[in-house]
Amino acid sequence: MENASKALIIAGAILLAILLISLGIMIFNQAQDTVSNSGMSEAELTAFNNKFLKYEGEMKGTMVKAMIQEANATNSENRDGITVSVNGNNSSAIPTSAIDNAKTYTVKLDYSNGRVSTITYN
Repeated sequence: MENASKALIIAGAILLAILLISLGIMIFNQAQDTVSNSGMSEAELTAFNNKFLKYEGEMKGTMVKAMIQEANATNSENRDGITVSVNGNNSSAIPTSAIDNAKTYTVKLDYSNGRVSTITYN
């Protein structure tokens, strides 16, 4: 009888230790998610970035104008303070008048918190 009660006490202590370790891991993961969260779910982040990924690389002026219009639309929504800066301009009315349709531009995307935040072209 004495051995059975010791075995139950040991089993209870092991279960309690496992419970405490699991709780610690859960709290750590939640804290880590809070720090790295950009305010968007993974699907929203992918959809947001996909709007601009098609414009990366060598593009004609017409495509650069379309990219700027996409950035203007995103900036006018201003969802949760999210804006996209194009060549340093992050207003909701970035002009396209300086873009030559026949010229080829190099478009580069920069990321912040996993999402496109700055677009530069030259």
